[in-house]
Amino acid sequence: MKIKKPGLVSIVILLFVFFFYGNAFSQEKKQIVRMAKLVIDSVQLESYNAFLKEGIETAIRVEPGVLMMNAVYEKNNPTHVFVVEVYASDSAYKAHLQAPHFKKYKMGTKDMVKNLELIDVVPISLESKLN
Repeated sequence: MKIKKPGLVSIVILLFVFFFYGNAFSQEKKQIVRMAKLVIDSVQLESYNAFLKEGIETAIRVEPGVLMMNAVYEKNNPTHVFVVEVYASDSAYKAHLQAPHFKKYKMGTKDMVKNLELIDVVPISLESKLN
């Protein structure tokens, strides 16, 4: 039995498929990590925290692409809130932005947030023993 060597056209097609689909696949599988730095109106802080807690709990429960969401505030300045979010992929992040519970959070807190800074970050290490 004779084995045929691949022709130039076959090699170009294989390289194209590998580059295009391989790159798209790796981009899709790449986790997205974001951090939000917020300043909340002190008069509305309790209401804001309730919206945030509900939104995070719902996202973790119903969105498979939301891998982690943690919210904290500065010990001596509770109006300064930080949220770290990890998504399975870019499409998971985009789906989160369209989720009804996220839209409810955004609409419900729009007058509570005095300042918002969204930062794309690169994880060095993400580990947890928490549920």
